Amino acid sequence: MMVTFRKINKRGYLLNSMPKREMEFSDTEKLEWKPVEGMEGVYEKILSYDPDTGSYTRLLKFEKNGRGKEVLSHDFWEEAYIIKGTLEDLGKGLVFKEGMYACRPPGMKHGPYLSKEGCLLFEVRYYPERYCEKYGKK
Repeated sequence: MMVTFRKINKRGYLLNSMPKREMEFSDTEKLEWKPVEGMEGVYEKILSYDPDTGSYTRLLKFEKNGRGKEVLSHDFWEEAYIIKGTLEDLGKGLVFKEGMYACRPPGMKHGPYLSKEGCLLFEVRYYPERYCEKYGKK
C-alpha cells in the first residue's frame, strides 16, 4: 500500500508529499550492508526508496578509519543523525559526535569525512521539487 501525505502551500504547490511503501517495523539486520562508491570502509543499508523521485532513507556505517575522498555537494536535501561514534569533517576541521544532527540544503559543501573510531548514521535524502513535478499543483 502507498501512503501519500499532501499539504498545499500558499502558491498551490504540494509540500511534504512523500509516496512511500507502507511498512511496519522490519528487521534491518536482514538487509545487506553495501559499499558506498567513492568511500573507503563506508557502507549503507537502504531502508526506504522512492524510484519516482530518487529520494531514500538509509543507515550509513563508517568502519574504524572509514573515510570519504572528496568534498561533497549534491542537488538534494540531506538530513543526518549520528546514532553512534564520531565523524570528522576534514575540510572544516570539526568533529561531530553521537546525538548530533545536520540538515543540508542542496549545494552545501561538506566533507571529506573520516571516522577514526567508527560511526553509524541515519540519513534521509530527498528532492522536494521532484514531488511538485510528480504531483503538480493542487
